[in-house]
Amino acid sequence: MTNEILQTVKPLVCEAKLLHACEIPFSDQVITACAQNYCGRYGKRWGCPPAVGNPRALREKLLKYEYALVFSTRHELEDSFDLEGMNAGREAHCRTEAEVLRSCAFEAYIALGASSCDLCKECTYPNAPCRFPDRMKMTVESHGIDVVALCASAGLSYSGGERTVTYFSVVFFRQNKKDA
Repeated sequence: MTNEILQTVKPLVCEAKLLHACEIPFSDQVITACAQNYCGRYGKRWGCPPAVGNPRALREKLLKYEYALVFSTRHELEDSFDLEGMNAGREAHCRTEAEVLRSCAFEAYIALGASSCDLCKECTYPNAPCRFPDRMKMTVESHGIDVVALCASAGLSYSGGERTVTYFSVVFFRQNKKDA
């Protein structure tokens, strides 16, 4: 089954690697970096820290899955300040992530992507419960995954070079019982 997943995913993405979930590197420093709020969403969305929960509990939840599918997409930019191109690349990555999830038909999974949740024009956090908890999007970093260390250990390219942006997703999943 795992080879079939890679064969399904590879034509859709730039790079892909299948790992055991326990091989994913977590770091409290990633959550600390999130708290510096460079993206402007820390403490403002249900899909971002601190609302996503305790980092240790999140890690334990993810490590209950058997596998982690890591994949990236790479997008061209006009220059290193091309915010419009970066946003377009992030949106394209999110569409690719949705296609990967459809194509692989995982029975049970948690997908962490390159974009925090934007289902609602205005998030209800912290005043009311999430309107769509089963559809909420969470980032790789929101769960403390160190993408730089992940790329180094998995042999993936963190950067595609000048005038490109690379986005990553990690899908934690169990092998379907019928395929075992």
